[in-house]
Amino acid sequence: MKATGQSAVFGRRKEPHTIIIARGNEIRHFTIRPWLAAFVGSALAAIAIGYLLATSYLVLRDDLIGATTARQARMQQAYEDRISALRAQVDRITSRQLLDQQLMETKVSELLERQSQLSQRHGRLGPLLERAETEVGAAPAEDPVAAGKPDKRAEVTGSIKPPAQTYAVASLGADLGAGDTRPFSLWSTRSDPLPNDSAADRADRLFVSIKQSLKSIESDQLTRISTLADNAYKSADAITQALEAAGLPVDSDFGKNESDVGGPLIPLDSSMMFDSKVKELDEALDTLDHLKKEARQLPLTNPAPGHSVTSPFGVRTDPILGTAALHSGMDFRAPIGMAAKVTAPGVVTKAGWNGGYGRMVEVDHGNGFATRYGHLSEIDVTVGEKLDAGAVIGKTGSSGRSTGPHLHYEVRHNGEAIDPLRFLTIGKKVAQYL
Repeated sequence: MKATGQSAVFGRRKEPHTIIIARGNEIRHFTIRPWLAAFVGSALAAIAIGYLLATSYLVLRDDLIGATTARQARMQQAYEDRISALRAQVDRITSRQLLDQQLMETKVSELLERQSQLSQRHGRLGPLLERAETEVGAAPAEDPVAAGKPDKRAEVTGSIKPPAQTYAVASLGADLGAGDTRPFSLWSTRSDPLPNDSAADRADRLFVSIKQSLKSIESDQLTRISTLADNAYKSADAITQALEAAGLPVDSDFGKNESDVGGPLIPLDSSMMFDSKVKELDEALDTLDHLKKEARQLPLTNPAPGHSVTSPFGVRTDPILGTAALHSGMDFRAPIGMAAKVTAPGVVTKAGWNGGYGRMVEVDHGNGFATRYGHLSEIDVTVGEKLDAGAVIGKTGSSGRSTGPHLHYEVRHNGEAIDPLRFLTIGKKVAQYL
C-alpha cells in the first residue's frame, strides 16, 4: 500500500500556475511560468532601484553643485589675491626703479655739471697759465727748502689739463647694461667686489670714483693756482727787496699790509674759492709783471759780460796825470771792434764825439736814469733812435782820453754819476726773475 501510494505521487506532473480572468461571457486565462515571473520581478526591482537612485541624485545634486561652486569661488578668490599681491609687488618694483632712475639721473646731471664747470675753469686757466709760464720764475734761491724741492711751476703749468670724465659716464651706461631693469639702490657704500654684485653696486662705485676724480681735479687746480700765486708773490717780493735795498725807486703797492680790517666769516663754496684764487693769481701776475717792467727799464745788465773790470767807479789815480781824480764810471777790458750793447731800453740822446769820452753814446732810460758808453771806435746809432735792451750801439775802441782799448760805462741818475757796480749786483740777483 505504501509503495503504491508513493509511486503515484512521484509520477504526477506539477501543473503551472494559471490566471483566469472572467468578464461576462468572456473568459481569459494566462499561464504564469517561473522564468517569466522571475524576469518580471527583476525588472520591477531594477525599476525601483533606479528610481531610488534618481531620486537620491536629484536630492543630492544641489548640495554637490553648491560645494563645487563654493570650491571654485575659493580658488578664484585665491587667484585674485595672488594676482593682487603680484601687482602690488610689481608696483613697488616699478616705483623703486623710477626712484632709482631719478636718483641716477640726478647724479649723472651733477657729474656732468661739475665736469662742465671744470672744463670752463680750464678754459679760463689756459691763458692765465700761459701767462704764468712766462711771468712766474722759480722760488727765491734764498729758500733752501724750496731750492731742494722739484720745480712746481712746470708741474703746475703742465698738469692742469681739461677734465676728461665723459668716458666714465659713458662707461657707466655700458656697465649697467641696456637691458638690465633690475631694481637697485644708489646708496651702496660697499667697495669690495662681490660675486653677486648688481648693476646698482657697480654704478655706486663708479659714481664715487668719478666724483672723487672730479674733486681731485678741482682740488689740484686750486692747489696749483695757489702755488703759482705764491711763486709770483715771492718773485715780486725778491725783486722789490733787491731794488729797495739798492736804494732804487719802486713804484708798486706790493707788500703793503692793511691791518685794520674785519667783517663776518662767510664760508666760500668751490666756485667762489676758484674765482678768488684765480683773482689772486691774476693780481699776483699783474704785480710781478709791473715790477718786471720797472726793473727792465733800469740798466741792470752787464755791458761787457765775460770781460774783467780794469778800473772801478770812485777815486783813483789818473792814468795820464798820475794825480787823484774821480772816475765816474767803470772800465771793462775789451778789444777794438767788439760790439757795445745797451744795458736797458731807452732813447739815444747823444751820439758823437764828446771831449775826453771820445766817441760816446748816451741813452736815456726814463725816470731820470741814463747810461753812457765811451771811447768807442764806431757809433752805429743816431740821436732820437729807440733801442731795446741788448741793442748794439757801436764798437769798442780807444778814442778820446784813453790809454788803451776798453769800454767806459757810466750810470747816471738826474745827471749825477752812480756806481754801476750797484746796478750790476742787483741785476745778478733779479736776473732769474726777469
